[in-house]
Amino acid sequence: MTTQETTSKTTASATAGASIPNVQKNAPGATTVSGATGAAEPAATRGKTSIADVVVVKIAGMAAREIPGVYDMGGGLSRTIGAVRDRVPGGRPNVGRGVKVEVGERQTAIDLDIVVEYGVPITDVAHDVRENVIAAVERITGLEVVEVNVAVNDVRLPDDDTTDSEGETRVE
Repeated sequence: MTTQETTSKTTASATAGASIPNVQKNAPGATTVSGATGAAEPAATRGKTSIADVVVVKIAGMAAREIPGVYDMGGGLSRTIGAVRDRVPGGRPNVGRGVKVEVGERQTAIDLDIVVEYGVPITDVAHDVRENVIAAVERITGLEVVEVNVAVNDVRLPDDDTTDSEGETRVE
């Protein structure tokens, strides 16, 4: 084989390899958006972007908490554990508490467990939560949100945080 034939084959294989995307396994719970490869493609479309499930969980949790009338998120046990964690010095609140997601290549579905304040219209709060979560997730991640299911697990009553000032119990 001549030097020119070797160079031609090397160049051909390098060129062919540039047009074939590099296939890699993603970490569990991550979504990959693939772009084109090769020197002829615009720089912004070369390569791929991976979005982990936890990213969508945090965005949805923050967006849901922004809505007036949402007191807390999560079921009873997760709220109790979260309250203990929040009291530990140096601990950070878990913004993903009460949020479950399923993330595909281009779409995501979100389930939320919320606690609402007493007196607010629950259907209005759920509607506002849905709109805010969909807008935030789609704007930040570029994923299409196919559904947001809102489960209201509890209502925070105005006297839930107050204790008996005398320290006496009703039952002895």
